[in-house]
Amino acid sequence: MPDDIEKLPGVGPKTAEKLREVGFIDFMSIAVASAGELGATADVSEATANKIIQAARDQLEMGFETAEKLLEKRKDVGYITTGSEQMNKLLGRGVQTQAITEAHGQFGSGKTQLGLTLSVTVQKPVDEGGLGGKVAFIDTENTFRPERVAQIARELDMNPEEVLKNIFVARAFNSDHQMFLAEQVNNLLKDQKENIRLIVVDSMTGHFRSDYAGRGTLSVRQQKLNRHLHLLQKMADQYNLAVYITNQVMATPDAFFGPTMKAAGGHILAHAATYRMFFIKSKANKKIARLIDSPDMPEGEVLFQLTEKGIEDV
Repeated sequence: MPDDIEKLPGVGPKTAEKLREVGFIDFMSIAVASAGELGATADVSEATANKIIQAARDQLEMGFETAEKLLEKRKDVGYITTGSEQMNKLLGRGVQTQAITEAHGQFGSGKTQLGLTLSVTVQKPVDEGGLGGKVAFIDTENTFRPERVAQIARELDMNPEEVLKNIFVARAFNSDHQMFLAEQVNNLLKDQKENIRLIVVDSMTGHFRSDYAGRGTLSVRQQKLNRHLHLLQKMADQYNLAVYITNQVMATPDAFFGPTMKAAGGHILAHAATYRMFFIKSKANKKIARLIDSPDMPEGEVLFQLTEKGIEDV
């Protein structure tokens, strides 16, 4: 159930309504806000805002905890098979809950296909590499194809109709709509209406790049992107679900040494993603997945292919 923010000192019905309208819907969102931001939103003094924030932090018992306790919590982490045993090993058993996994690369490198494969495999039982849960798929580039999902399901001996019923798809038409859809997923999770264990955003940066073109809008774009990613990570942590996002790449023609392409989204996205993979086209239907950033796994790369089953080892 959603947190009752009206229990906080200084938050009456009208103040609570103002806060909820702009996304301060629970203790955590208030606890991590600044006094200035909260005061401007709720139309209260900075002193009152500080009291509200402190009360929210007290409710959550925010602070230090032992690494031993954190290790115990990490035992709840779940893994979704990618379909490729080699890619699973690269990521440390598969795509993890409580984390954001990002794949960037050129068009046709397999980023969307991994998202579609995960949308099927997450519905498998835990002992078969899934989480027995449903999917929220935010489609920003009109890439979701139910026919392809049904094909993958059939090849994995799953009921295509049941698999499709467990995937909630929404097309985002601009960056604000994309952020709104993530908030809608958050509401579904709060109301405990659906057992969503995977959120897919394909792609994360497309609308932000087109809506905020030019250096003059870079700051606003990055702030909104940061807020969007923060909500996704918060849902991953709070509800023990996995987040998989795809990302575009930009050419770097001035690069004399090193990579000639870099991921869009800048440092904001680079720091927000827990696991980052770079997908590269290879010969025929083969692709390369290169792990370039991870908190617990070494850098490395594996070869995979796209088949009727989705993602598979070569």
